[in-house]
Amino acid sequence: FGSRELLDVSSRAQSGPGRPRVGAMQGDFLETSVRYNYVFKAGVGKVLPAPKGRPAAAAASSSGSAPAVSSQAPVGESVQQGGGERFSKNQKDLQELCKRRFFYRPAFDIYGGVAGFFTYGPPGCAMKNNLIRQWRQHFVIEDQLMEIEDSCIMQHAVLKASGHVDRFNDFMVKDKGDESKFFRADKLLEEIMEEKLKAEGLTEDQKKEYTVVRNMADSFSLKEMADIFKKYQIHAPETGNELSDPYEFNLMFPTPIGPGGYLQGYLRPETAQGIFLNYKYCLEQNANKLPFGVAQIGKAFRNEIAPRQGLTRQREFTQAEIEFFVKPTNKAHPKFKVVKDTQLQLFSSPKQLAAEPHVTMTIGEAVTNGTVNNETLGYFIVRTFKFLTSIGIKAEHCRFRQHLPTEMAHYATDCWDAEIETCYGWLECVGIADRACFDLNAHSEATKVDLLYRETLDTPIETEVLQLTKAAGVATMKAFKKAGKGVKEWLEKLPEEQLKAIADEVKAGGKATRTVDLPDGTTESCTFLPEHVVCETQKVKVSTTTFMPGVVEPSFGIDRILFATLEHSYYCRPKEADSEEKQTRGVLAFPAIIAPYKITILPQDQRICRDEKYDEILGLIRKRVTALGHTCTVDDSNATLGKRYSRNDELGIPFACTVDFDSLKDDCVTLRERDSMAQVRLPVKEVGQIIHELCGCRKTWVDVCNAYPKV
Repeated sequence: FGSRELLDVSSRAQSGPGRPRVGAMQGDFLETSVRYNYVFKAGVGKVLPAPKGRPAAAAASSSGSAPAVSSQAPVGESVQQGGGERFSKNQKDLQELCKRRFFYRPAFDIYGGVAGFFTYGPPGCAMKNNLIRQWRQHFVIEDQLMEIEDSCIMQHAVLKASGHVDRFNDFMVKDKGDESKFFRADKLLEEIMEEKLKAEGLTEDQKKEYTVVRNMADSFSLKEMADIFKKYQIHAPETGNELSDPYEFNLMFPTPIGPGGYLQGYLRPETAQGIFLNYKYCLEQNANKLPFGVAQIGKAFRNEIAPRQGLTRQREFTQAEIEFFVKPTNKAHPKFKVVKDTQLQLFSSPKQLAAEPHVTMTIGEAVTNGTVNNETLGYFIVRTFKFLTSIGIKAEHCRFRQHLPTEMAHYATDCWDAEIETCYGWLECVGIADRACFDLNAHSEATKVDLLYRETLDTPIETEVLQLTKAAGVATMKAFKKAGKGVKEWLEKLPEEQLKAIADEVKAGGKATRTVDLPDGTTESCTFLPEHVVCETQKVKVSTTTFMPGVVEPSFGIDRILFATLEHSYYCRPKEADSEEKQTRGVLAFPAIIAPYKITILPQDQRICRDEKYDEILGLIRKRVTALGHTCTVDDSNATLGKRYSRNDELGIPFACTVDFDSLKDDCVTLRERDSMAQVRLPVKEVGQIIHELCGCRKTWVDVCNAYPKV
């Protein structure tokens, strides 16, 4: 999400015929491979010089230390940041907890690590899997989507057609005095504007100017960005040195395919293209009916200029994307009436440009007054909001920001980002875009594969069409000899307005020249004479109509959402008055549905563990809990029961089951809820079913407290 909107149809190249010539890489791929050359000495992380004449446009990631980058805010940070103070206050404690309990930590940490890569530990991995499982339940199952799994490596031709090879770029500047320091230009600009806004004695005009520049930072053109850097005299934040002019940096990782390395490929920068490539086959599986949606979850790779701020900006990350294919002239959604009264915080483009705050309104109002373009887009905005709140994101810290006119791709109809407030400000976590039919058109044109949708009309209509005469077809085949049949078919398939344009040009000038795409993949320049383009108008009955489907695309950054969920779930439990504890009693208040483990089993003390009856109780609870699809842990260490409760609260485990001496006699245990710390007494044989109903939201803790005696 985000950078995809930089793609531009004008930069797409036509596909060449056949396979790449053996022994010679196409210029684009070699250019990308060398221009964005990252060569590291083992264990050192220094950038080696690029070949002469080509700049070394790479930021070195120093081993064991943070990359040399600016302290700019993450994507989407904008006005109204005061509400995020609680997240900033807890940031250090949460980071320490995540590292100590191994939710995640830098990848290959024992070698010093490389910025932008992370390893999820057991609780983090379990939590991430549960988050993805909830995403599948919420979207794939409830919205009846299809799901595919495509390759992580994509060939050059695919990403050339989609525009990624030419336009998947960010603007970068480097420190002229220290060429190992690189900065992403838009993020550095945001940081500078933030600093200016903190200055005292600003006039209202200055505040508005700095706010608007900050809000538009990632929508400026290359020239505009260069002019703004000069206007505000922006220098390297750490050294004060002059910065280079902004220049483009392609975010894709090139990789050769095959032992010879002659087939060009890239690690995919997004999961969406795999869906577009398989649209035709998914349509067949949907009985050739529109609308329908296809989802894909998997790894994506982007060679970030300045990966920092933990999970929020990585070089390898998990995406979950949906491509919902619709009829371009009918974007109504049958379920929209169910969600139309949902209230959302909307930060429209006009509000951003006016440096005004976001507003709260229902999605029904937003679609009716044109703030949101159509019902399908509005429906997925609400579904995104409901998903985020279901996993623990606080509604008051979630808003939807509309892309600015200069930020949005020319082919897009409307685009909104779900932003979540964190310690880094407003963080873009989901992009929801009406991308029209750009991608399908691009791949259809590049491959010469017909991806048009054919809709059967309820009632055939009679219409007049302009067609070549049979005599003109025969003349064309004779004139162009071997290529004649292909040229004739090309003329016959032309849209009526294009055929008429050729005929009018021939009538005016005696001839018209066009480049014709032939069925074998080659092209030929053809000059048409009057006898080749004689046309006639005929009345025909039309029973089908054809069009290229439009696409509404929600694109989720799973790692960013996980990071935001950690922040929104964390709180510090107040210490008791007589407590001598020095360590903060941190709690991760995850909803049970995404908690890494659902229940922990605690013997009251070591004497319990030595009783044979304990093993019987433990085995029964484990068997029933796991049989219902839930995870459980056992903490039978020597620590006091209170300390064991606390360290399992740190992991976000919602329920704790305590086996005490009475349990050995009456086959009952104590069940504790994490946040209220309330406890009830219930039979061992009922624990598994109660946990299942609590985790599936079929019962609440209040229901349990009403059904069983409190302790």
